[in-house]
Amino acid sequence: MNERIAQMSRTVYVNGAYLPEEEAKVSIFDRGFLFADGVYEVTSVIGGRLLDFHGHARRLERSLGELDMASPVTMDELLGIHRELVARNAVTEGMVYLQITRGAPGDRDFVFPDPETTPSTLVLFTQSKGLIDNKAAETGMKVISIDDIRWGRRDIKTVQLLYPSMGKMMAKAAGADDAWMVDDGMVTEGTSNNAYIVKDGKIITRNLGSEILHGITRAAVLKFAREAQMEVEERPFTIEEAKAAEEAFITSASAFVMPVVSIDGVSLGDGAPGPVARRLREIYIDESLKSAL
Repeated sequence: MNERIAQMSRTVYVNGAYLPEEEAKVSIFDRGFLFADGVYEVTSVIGGRLLDFHGHARRLERSLGELDMASPVTMDELLGIHRELVARNAVTEGMVYLQITRGAPGDRDFVFPDPETTPSTLVLFTQSKGLIDNKAAETGMKVISIDDIRWGRRDIKTVQLLYPSMGKMMAKAAGADDAWMVDDGMVTEGTSNNAYIVKDGKIITRNLGSEILHGITRAAVLKFAREAQMEVEERPFTIEEAKAAEEAFITSASAFVMPVVSIDGVSLGDGAPGPVARRLREIYIDESLKSAL
């Protein structure tokens, strides 16, 4: 048994130390555990290199700033930790997950602890996973619509992920792959991704605001789309408009660009991944690899 655990063990990072995952510990008083008082980022790895790390680092700094939370390391130090974990775990394709919480003050209290005496908690780990050769990119995803009942600051990438997790379970129970959330009649985003439709050849996605996460992959894909002379319109759209669209897709750090072929049981187009989504996936992978670290 011990030999099997040793073979499976990853090296993880916890507050300055690289440890076997079975030895990693965080206090039961950590505010991430007690209050979901934390933020996170996920950076994809292709060919052992990090995709759009600086974009994720900028968003992390913004999330920390919005919550008045201190970072225990600089972004340059964080890059070094990412690279070290990728190397130690021999990750060629997969992801690096990082989480920063407000720390462990020693007891439970709603009031924020003094950052001078309670340092932030920093945890990172890797996940080896195939990203480019994803069967869903060939067959497309099925999504359902659900009410968006999350808190109002969805632009902050916090670890408050219970409702998105419930949304994925609702989708699974309905025989679908994911859920698109709807607020006041308008689609906000998927449970862990940004949502798009294609109408009259135009790419339509919700404009940035506190209602959605400011996706790093979203920003890159829209930039590449415009450079490829594709028309982009950033505005809210209804679920009914989505069902009548020519095609749809989602973007995220781990899915890249993923076609959506069905919404609430209604097939889009001919029920297969559309040309815009397929082309954007190709462009995103090609262009992102050029700047990978």
